[in-house]
Amino acid sequence: MNEKLIQFLKGFITEKRFNLFNQLINNRTKYITVALEDIYQPHNASAVLRSCDCFGIQNVHIIEDKNKYIINPDVALGSSKWLTLKKHNNTDNNTLTAINTLKKDGYRIIATTPHSNTTDLENFNLENGKIALFFGTELKGLSKQMLDNADEFLKIPMYGFTESFNISVSAAIILHHLTYKLRNSEINWNLNEEEKNEILISWLKSSIKNGDQIEKDFLNKFNV
Repeated sequence: MNEKLIQFLKGFITEKRFNLFNQLINNRTKYITVALEDIYQPHNASAVLRSCDCFGIQNVHIIEDKNKYIINPDVALGSSKWLTLKKHNNTDNNTLTAINTLKKDGYRIIATTPHSNTTDLENFNLENGKIALFFGTELKGLSKQMLDNADEFLKIPMYGFTESFNISVSAAIILHHLTYKLRNSEINWNLNEEEKNEILISWLKSSIKNGDQIEKDFLNKFNV
């Protein structure tokens, strides 16, 4: 049914745009995902989404405990509509909920922090399985609970007086290095056909006025 829906929805966009979707979907990955814990600065929050899209990261987990995640459209430049955003904000402990969800899906939980006994970015091993990279706030970094439940720790080597980069720069550096390493490895990092179809449908609906209603009308014809 997804393939039939794609064929139907693609009639509402140009062939050139649909060809671009097919090109970009082959570069998307869920092998690496990003989790943002309680980020409240709109500029940095939006810059991370933009980096995820640029480097082909499809899923971003957003943890809202004390702070609501706000996107700055002037910085994000529409990147959020091409990503799968998964918010965790409905429990008393959203950080632990996100961690448990990701672990259940087979992800290694990676805390990005310069404070612990961490692995340098250049030495990080991608071969051991899928990873979820956790980033924290500018001021306090990741929460103690997140650090206590992390499987591994990752840092960018620093050679100056300043202790760390801001979150958007850190995310961009780490994602550039790891996605380059991933794409030049023997790891099977690509999406499967079902995942590609689901994302293509999302992209198509985002490109069509009243896309959700058009999808609903199509599915009603088949009593789905």
